[in-house]
Amino acid sequence: MELWDAYYADETLAGTDLLSSEPVPDGLLRLVCDIIVRHIDGDYLLTQRAFTKHSFPALFELSAGGSAQKGETPYECAVRELREETGIETNDLTEVYHIISPEKHTIYYGYLCITDCDKDAIRLLEGETISYIWLSEKELLEFVNTDKYLTAYKDRTDIFLDTL
Repeated sequence: MELWDAYYADETLAGTDLLSSEPVPDGLLRLVCDIIVRHIDGDYLLTQRAFTKHSFPALFELSAGGSAQKGETPYECAVRELREETGIETNDLTEVYHIISPEKHTIYYGYLCITDCDKDAIRLLEGETISYIWLSEKELLEFVNTDKYLTAYKDRTDIFLDTL
């Protein structure tokens, strides 16, 4: 069980904590970071969610990411989540979107990581992901319209994809 900071829609701290095991109360939001990974050769990393995930099992997603822990900034969260979910270590991320979604009780920050990592050395996080693929820009734009892609995040990742 993780402990998160609670925020108001203006992104100020609410002065209370949220538990990951409980629904976010109305009027409060949590902070979530997504990291899109592009290799310097132009390929994009997609990870496949574990079959045991309660939401969207076995689907591929364009981003690593997750909720910010108590006291973390969006950037710190993104660096940590990227390292935990892929093994990629960097302190060079570029913000590509920022969405406040009161209906989803969430503030989303999206980052782009451009890396020269060994493409065969991606480290998967047990219980979170089971596989990964690298796709060219053309392949990615086709793949996001298949039933293998996690479309629930498309509202966020499309902000980035629309720039390609």
